Amino acid sequence: MNETLAALWQARYRENAPTEALAFSENATVRDLMAHRSVRAYLSEPLPAGALEIAVAAAQSAATSSNLQAWSVIAVEDPERRARLATLSGEQKHVAAAPLFLAWIADLSRLERLAQRHHTTADALDYTEAFMLATIDASLAAQNAVAAFESLGLGTVYIGGLRNHPEAVAKELNLPPRAFALFGLCVGYPDPAQPAAIKPRLPQKAVLHREGYDTAAEESLIAEYNARADSFQQEQGLPSRAWSEAMVRRIAKKEGLHGREIMHESLKKLGFPLK
Repeated sequence: MNETLAALWQARYRENAPTEALAFSENATVRDLMAHRSVRAYLSEPLPAGALEIAVAAAQSAATSSNLQAWSVIAVEDPERRARLATLSGEQKHVAAAPLFLAWIADLSRLERLAQRHHTTADALDYTEAFMLATIDASLAAQNAVAAFESLGLGTVYIGGLRNHPEAVAKELNLPPRAFALFGLCVGYPDPAQPAAIKPRLPQKAVLHREGYDTAAEESLIAEYNARADSFQQEQGLPSRAWSEAMVRRIAKKEGLHGREIMHESLKKLGFPLK
């Protein structure tokens, strides 16, 4: 897209970039990362040959705790399966429309099978720390893949709705026990007729703490962000709203979890005791 770092900073924060940040204007990696946007409209054109494999290579180049490599990814290109996953993900049409859908798996099953082949126990896999390790590994890997895809001119959007029906998704993807579909990822060429915009984020001072956590300016920083986020909403033809009010409504009651309040029970059924 060839945006300048200054333009990308302005889009992301709705303010001018500090002079010291502009010293990195020629860094293509930084520009690519800051240009990220959630793409929900795709062309039907398939990915170029090798794009999936190079993205997975980038994913496998991410850090992994103790080299356990406790993740897997399932590439779904079959239109009928994508349609079923779209339904399970809350009727998100872009899941069916994108030519490639990736399900990112927190995967302790491979380690369990390894232990079985060595005729030993795998008791450590029963603990919450093991599940957290797998979720972190998968998330780091997925973000590397996103960076790779976007560097190739492809668009992506994460699909948390894949957790709406974890047991049904596990059945659809033939997951073994101790494997859990954390989130999905749509991948494809963005439809130029429906361009995606860069969504503003909280001011850096709200998330970047130095030497220790500091909430002194948080209220004013969020008020500032509310105004910027609301401007973005209106630019996109969406209803005016304050970000903070929307977030508070979302966390006020368990209904904001959209059925995922039973996640603990579902994880146990899928082979994660979470001791």
